Amino acid sequence: MQRRKALGLIAATGAAVGATGQSRATADDGYTFALDKNVRRTSVRFRNRYGIQVAADLYVPKNARGKLPALVVSGPFGAVKEQSSGLYANEFARRGYAALAFDPSFTGESGGTVRDVASPDICTEDFSAAVDFLGLHRLVDRERIGVQGICGLSGMALTAAAADSRIKAVATSAMYDMSRAMSRGYQDSYTREQRQKVVDHLSRQRWTDAEKGAFARGSHEIPFDANGDVAPSDRVLPRTLPADADPITRIFFDYYRTERGYHPRSINSTTAWTATTPMSFFAFRQMTNIDLLAPRKALLVAGADAHSLYYSEDVQKMAPDAVNLVVVPGADHVDLYDRGNLIPFDRLDEFFTENLT
Repeated sequence: MQRRKALGLIAATGAAVGATGQSRATADDGYTFALDKNVRRTSVRFRNRYGIQVAADLYVPKNARGKLPALVVSGPFGAVKEQSSGLYANEFARRGYAALAFDPSFTGESGGTVRDVASPDICTEDFSAAVDFLGLHRLVDRERIGVQGICGLSGMALTAAAADSRIKAVATSAMYDMSRAMSRGYQDSYTREQRQKVVDHLSRQRWTDAEKGAFARGSHEIPFDANGDVAPSDRVLPRTLPADADPITRIFFDYYRTERGYHPRSINSTTAWTATTPMSFFAFRQMTNIDLLAPRKALLVAGADAHSLYYSEDVQKMAPDAVNLVVVPGADHVDLYDRGNLIPFDRLDEFFTENLT
């Protein structure tokens, strides 16, 4: 039986989550939010099982005592730890957690020789590597580690949780399934012919990259032009917002390309992924083993006005005994990146308190 709970507007307390589009004005050290006065942030490094060094920020309460429950926090696909994942980690630390916000492999300050490439496997592995790090930390109770995923890394968070039982609970905000998005388009709108055209485009691009000995940039979600041909761009978002921009482009632009959330290391703020990045997402589906999450629990949070709501709804249907869905009235997709009056931190805290036992 599907369980779905609609929330009213939940106001989170504390300066840490007061982002309203002006957050960057009060941020320091390139962060897009202000560090709470009761939270300590430390830059840390650890390696995943592929030997890639992952860069992260560990947030803990300044008055931390004993062993704390801990959360691995990922940002959106193409974001960095100084953006929404850090904001979430800051707030969770204010509430008594040790929270680790990280840059996925090959992005931000993390290692990886080829820059700005993504792999559904390695992105999933980064979560388990973060659990390794937290579980060895003197302040962390390794039996109470959870995961909070945001947007495009949420699908990998759920995939990691299904395969790694050390993750005792997982929550997502504004979830995206990047394998589905890249291989099937928005609302699964690609036709069979269009999917083949994208595969052919990516295959030709590999020849181009191999011949040049360099990796071109290109859209990870590939659009089509009026003639039905693939029309990739070398940027995720335009430099300036066109007057006729579609609503989805507008909300992403308002976060990544303005003072609200811009960061020079964020792929979404500045450039695009390597052009062949979608190839592995065509090849590998996420959440195939979501049934293995039970008896552990997941909480999916999505905006009622979000274009991405269907991803969360479909995952909840896949595993109704393990997954609960919370829909936030009045919130679009990007609102759940940083809008403190809309992100249901009280509900997330309640979920983790109940399930990290």
